[in-house]
Amino acid sequence: MRGLIPDSFIDELLARVDIVDVIERRVPLKKAGREWTACCPFHNERTPSFYVSPAKQFFHCFGCGAHGSAVKFLMDYERLEFPDAVEELAQTVGLTVPREGGRDERPREDKTDLYALLDAAAAWYEGELPRSAEAQAYCKKRGLDAETIRRFRLGWAPAGYDGVIKALGNTPRRMELLNEAGMVASSERGSKYDRFRERLMFPILDRRGRVIAFGGRIIQKSGEGSPVLDAGAQDARKSDGPKYLNSPETPLFHKGRELFALWQVKQANANLQRIVVVEGYMDVIALHQAGLPIAVATLGTATTPEHTEVLFRAAPDVVFCFDGDRAGRAAAWKALESALPRLRDGRQAYFLFLPDGEDPDTLVRKEGKVGFDKRIREAMPLSDYFFNELSHDVDMASLDGRARLAERARPLIAKLPDGAFRDLMGQELEKRSGARALLQADPAVHRAVQRPVAVQRSLVRSAISLLLAQPGMADQVEQPYRFLRLDKPGVELLAELLDIARARPGINSAMLVEHFAERAEYPSLQKLMATMAVGEPEAQRSEFFDALARMEDQAYTQRRDALTAKSRESRLDSAEKAELRELLAARARPPVASA
Repeated sequence: MRGLIPDSFIDELLARVDIVDVIERRVPLKKAGREWTACCPFHNERTPSFYVSPAKQFFHCFGCGAHGSAVKFLMDYERLEFPDAVEELAQTVGLTVPREGGRDERPREDKTDLYALLDAAAAWYEGELPRSAEAQAYCKKRGLDAETIRRFRLGWAPAGYDGVIKALGNTPRRMELLNEAGMVASSERGSKYDRFRERLMFPILDRRGRVIAFGGRIIQKSGEGSPVLDAGAQDARKSDGPKYLNSPETPLFHKGRELFALWQVKQANANLQRIVVVEGYMDVIALHQAGLPIAVATLGTATTPEHTEVLFRAAPDVVFCFDGDRAGRAAAWKALESALPRLRDGRQAYFLFLPDGEDPDTLVRKEGKVGFDKRIREAMPLSDYFFNELSHDVDMASLDGRARLAERARPLIAKLPDGAFRDLMGQELEKRSGARALLQADPAVHRAVQRPVAVQRSLVRSAISLLLAQPGMADQVEQPYRFLRLDKPGVELLAELLDIARARPGINSAMLVEHFAERAEYPSLQKLMATMAVGEPEAQRSEFFDALARMEDQAYTQRRDALTAKSRESRLDSAEKAELRELLAARARPPVASA
């Protein structure tokens, strides 16, 4: 089982869903013979190389190598964890995900209650916003209209230490959930209190539009006849924590993977070509309200590799927008380092540095949509920023300076995936420094993006590949499996696949592979699925049983030669002598298919 979800349920789920339907809801498919095809959603391409097989219930891209079952597609496309992808698929066919085992008496929580609680918290904060004069005054001052407040579900956490607790923590179970969701904190004495107090609340949504966390911003009291807080009051407010406070890490929220407003961006753009990363919640909201609903923000952390992968899956062009100060440029360089391994052909990154004292919020107010959009379109390409940054303290007129540039740039360029951009960056380095690029690809990156090539399969791998194409053939293989005497890698795996297929009549290819989802063999089986032999069913069947027969012949020869060699070196015992006489007398029989 995976995540305490029974294997039998995964089988039933994959038997009920149609991978073509699952993918077609997200990617337009076209019929191509027995399969469906499209331009791959996981990399940029003009000619379709993404294929979906209804017979195998499997997808594969011959361009970037992405492949898998309907569950794997949802995990990659929606960036979901395995249990969440299973849950989403189950909802489409009216199934309830069962849970098994667990160390406590109660089955493992399926997070439904956590999502419901966080949604209720967001609704409660929304209801408190109109009741707060200072929050209303702040929203008016920042120019937020009612539609923007509604779209982002902005709210207000009032003063006091138990507002959310009183509203939502009315049972022991609800208090447990509030704690698990990061909505309450504990004092030194162990008493619980609201984590967010006197803050403008920004719900953080996942890729399915569900509330998973919050960001809260302290605001200065202002309004008609009310002065800005005096110094003493401001010091008191500072004791309540930082200007921005985010939810802690929880079972639902991992800040290194989430982006504020990505849900709103996807809702506003059916065909997103460009996405802009800014630093603050209000910067995001200001750009959306100004008519640029393409902005997202990281959540109080530097841009991570997970962030960049999510960004590039959302849009082929990513613009990183930072302040022009030292901190902004340091954050930009971290973003560049995270982006490099993900810059497959068709993906582009840009950097936009704002004038001193400006942020996207203030700048879009001054320049409007047209002015800020012009800045976005004129952002510096990653290549220019890369070489400018590496050479800004280097004397490019000297030999030593150019050598220093080459030494700095080579390991970074090596992180780029193979492709035209990597080649051009190497050429640019050679042009600027005079030193040959001599790039050695980063092994991890190279493995991740290498294109599949035709390889000579071993006999065992061929048999496994053919069985994956038609799992029903397992019923026709006689037991015990005589090929098990063969001492070669993969033999035991083939036997296990046969056993699983025999035990589950009607199992399809994707279901069979998913049984190994948490096993070391899973990636290899997926690759075999992706490159499995094509052909007519009868031809595949004939090739499969021929492969088994050849394996049995090899097992016979292998054992006969081993015993013969042993007989020359020392005496065989009586059992070994009898076995050798039997092997010499008769060749291994081919496997017999039942009628």
